Amino acid sequence: MAGAASLALPPLPAAAAPAAPPDQPSVHTLLTRLQTLYRKAEEATETYNATEEKLKAQHKRVDELNEQLATARVALTGSRDAAGRLAREQYQGTSGTLAPYVSVLLSGDPQQALDRGHQIQRAAGQRAATVGRLTKGEKRASDLAGRAREALNEQQVLAAKQKQQADKVKRSLGDVEKMLASLTGNQLADIQRLEQKNIGEAQRALLSSGRLSGSTRPSAAGRKAIAYAFEQFGKPYVWGAAGPDAFDCSGLTSQAWAHAGDVIPRTSQEQWKSLPRVALDELRPGDLVLYFEGATHVALYIGHGLVMQAPRPGGSVKVSPIAANPLLGAVRPDAGEAPLRKYELPPLPEGATDGSDTGYGSASAPS
Repeated sequence: MAGAASLALPPLPAAAAPAAPPDQPSVHTLLTRLQTLYRKAEEATETYNATEEKLKAQHKRVDELNEQLATARVALTGSRDAAGRLAREQYQGTSGTLAPYVSVLLSGDPQQALDRGHQIQRAAGQRAATVGRLTKGEKRASDLAGRAREALNEQQVLAAKQKQQADKVKRSLGDVEKMLASLTGNQLADIQRLEQKNIGEAQRALLSSGRLSGSTRPSAAGRKAIAYAFEQFGKPYVWGAAGPDAFDCSGLTSQAWAHAGDVIPRTSQEQWKSLPRVALDELRPGDLVLYFEGATHVALYIGHGLVMQAPRPGGSVKVSPIAANPLLGAVRPDAGEAPLRKYELPPLPEGATDGSDTGYGSASAPS
């Protein structure tokens, strides 16, 4: 696969884009605006994804607390029943008779008196234990009920927050749609040519710098992650999606590593924050490459200067140059695992590198 790096170099345009008329923005300005809109949409998407993960965890927490509360209430009912039985037995045993300790003092049989005393002590111990269990059970049930209410309130707050974030994603994608609809066919073609030119220059500079001189061999888990990603070629980018029919950027990387046996955070920001960092000159297939200052985009490195990614709305899972977006850094989900002794990147499916690496096209959001 020594020649694979050439796949990462998009062809340069045959001629420079024509200058925009004085009353129209330049192609560079249009590209910058469109990239900014897409970045805002992806930032909103990753924020939404983070809240979605918190909401899932909170749902689980509420269910666990409710189960504990139900168990505590059953135990409390049992303690109350036992306390009621003891109260009835005490009443029935003492009503119309001498107090137990008086009976012991007046007994003519010392052994019988001693046995009776032991019985009284045991009964007193049982009553104390029952009262103790009842008191403890009431406190536990009360505490669990309070925690369950708080957890449910937090769940409702998260749900409302998620709704607001979903609306923000839709507004951001709507802004992309509006701008795309405002462009002529020639403007869009000029934008795409300039974008490809910029990516090609960035990729050439990175490859010629020698910064990607790391291993071309993944770990066993990394090979599995790459194999899973290869199976997703051509599936559409849909914000908030994590398979099996569509993916966003972090949905693809988190699922690839989940299928490799390593559960990693769902969002690109958490992947960057929590996974071990790795320098670009130590990069190996299977590592995750993060982009933009806020770590709002992520791709799976497959070697030879190439990444697998779900680019942006309108795009689909594909192979792209590693420098298709501004690099932030890289992380390694399988840190500590040794690379394979032998490895060759599987042949790329036909059309794996086709299409825009930034997914310009029709943006869509779920209802």
